[in-house]
Amino acid sequence: MLFHSSIRRELARSFGATLVVLVTVVMTMMLIRSLGLASSGSVNPSEVMMVMGYSVLGHLPTILTASLLISIVATLSRMYGESEMVIWFSSGQGLAGFFRPLFRFSWPILLVIAVLALAVWPWSNRQIQDMKDRFEKRGDIERVSPGLFQESAGGNRVFFIDKDSRDSRTGKNIFISETERGAEKITSARGGRIDTVAGERFLMLSKGQRIETGTNGTDLKVSTFEEYGTRIGATALDAASIVPSRATLDTLVLMRNPTAANLGELAWRMGLALAALNFVVMALAVSVVNPRAGRSGNLLFAVFSFVVYYDTINLGQSWIEAGKISFLGFMLALHGGVLGLCLLWLAKRHFQWSLRDLLTRRASAQAQT
Repeated sequence: MLFHSSIRRELARSFGATLVVLVTVVMTMMLIRSLGLASSGSVNPSEVMMVMGYSVLGHLPTILTASLLISIVATLSRMYGESEMVIWFSSGQGLAGFFRPLFRFSWPILLVIAVLALAVWPWSNRQIQDMKDRFEKRGDIERVSPGLFQESAGGNRVFFIDKDSRDSRTGKNIFISETERGAEKITSARGGRIDTVAGERFLMLSKGQRIETGTNGTDLKVSTFEEYGTRIGATALDAASIVPSRATLDTLVLMRNPTAANLGELAWRMGLALAALNFVVMALAVSVVNPRAGRSGNLLFAVFSFVVYYDTINLGQSWIEAGKISFLGFMLALHGGVLGLCLLWLAKRHFQWSLRDLLTRRASAQAQT
């Protein structure tokens, strides 16, 4: 049908252009964030692009929802502004008749949003957490890139190893600056190696010097050594001791363990899918404009509604975790309430309801009685 195909074709063009712009913006933001994690020593610098990719993948539900809302509002507002809607209305198509082409275009996107929110979001978080854990399991020495100053995991040490080091367990021209309880210790050595003693790793330095400054800054102690050992941590972290956060748990796990924290996370994930569905109905109701007026007001209102809706979803997650509201009560109040208001608003636009007409009909009915 010409009516359906023309609308879906224009929606596809608008949705594709909006999606490209939003993905580009989010990728830039995630790249800056990933570089910050790498500079702080949270992730491996060689895995920055992977962290950025997983981060963007986790935010795709929000990006797709925003793209869908903006594309529908922009397309229908343009049709109103260029009087195309008058032609469709004159041919017998009412405002409710746009439901079918809109949902025929939107249902694959809504399905992808639901899959991303319920399944891909925890998976991408697990991948990022695994990369962080692998990097944190590395000892301070393994973190060091030869020829560069590198801060330790705890932030209390700074290491430097010469570029000419032969392998990851030996090095030459080693420098260590350590701060402990307000006292500063600077150690330099011509060489060093890593030894494992009773499950603990030690850095054994040879032919070096150690300078210790007291807490008051006046005490100074200088000593030389032929060989000196310092503990640098255990061989590995126990994987069982790492407790996964709720953002990395599968949706089925959250449903099987309905704690307050898990229900809050579940409400957030399900809210992304339900919000996308409500935004399709809202976009149809919002897009009605006067052809003589500008179209930017509807778009601004749609973006404002998007921000408020998602902020409320985030607030609801914290409210459920704190026990201030039940899971079912929040879902019905927010998503059910928004859907009901949008349908009522759409019915008002479709049937041309107005307060003036309602009062006129009531007055005439009273006059007849």
